[in-house]
Amino acid sequence: MDIRMHKFSDKVPEPTLRRLPWYLSNVKLMKERGETYVSSTQISKQINIDASQIAKDLSYVNISGRTRVGYEIDALIEVLERFLGFTHMHKAFLFGVGSLGGALLRDSGLHHFGLEIAGAFDVNPDIVGTEINGIPIYHSDDFEQMMKKYNVNIGVLTVPINIAQEITDKMVSGGIKAVWNFTPFRIRVPEDIVVQNTSLYAHLAVMFNRLNVNQD
Repeated sequence: MDIRMHKFSDKVPEPTLRRLPWYLSNVKLMKERGETYVSSTQISKQINIDASQIAKDLSYVNISGRTRVGYEIDALIEVLERFLGFTHMHKAFLFGVGSLGGALLRDSGLHHFGLEIAGAFDVNPDIVGTEINGIPIYHSDDFEQMMKKYNVNIGVLTVPINIAQEITDKMVSGGIKAVWNFTPFRIRVPEDIVVQNTSLYAHLAVMFNRLNVNQD
């Protein structure tokens, strides 16, 4: 099995990056069932994505399979996890410990995908100084002090929309280099700051619209 990683300078299309974790999860399930090899056609049947698209996506991680056999599952899992950054632990701070923020703090699965939330920030006196899932909750005023204590470069944004930009500015000025934005507000950041928008409401809107179209 030949595995070669692309240079970080290579630009991988965002749709490809979004699909690769689907392939990884599917391949892991196949491994649990005792499979040792998997083809793009087999993956295609499981997740309803064209086999040629899967093969094209996997070309970015430069792993070659065997003719009529496919990819060695253990090697494919290894290269996908490494390519996606899941083998390296990235530390993050979460801002806004409401219902969504609290749920993310309780989600131990994030740790398996390389994200460790080292601490959370809020202004609610009822929760500041407590812990959720072993993660300490600090007052928002302590952010800069905690940045000196922890090696953190990711901020998870789950605050109310009316303060989303204010907290983003605070994060960026404090040294945060990437923001995982769960608010429906499109935050503004300098060009060198990475932003990933994950709006639950936007996805709901798409689902509701398509559901209505299908029922008409």
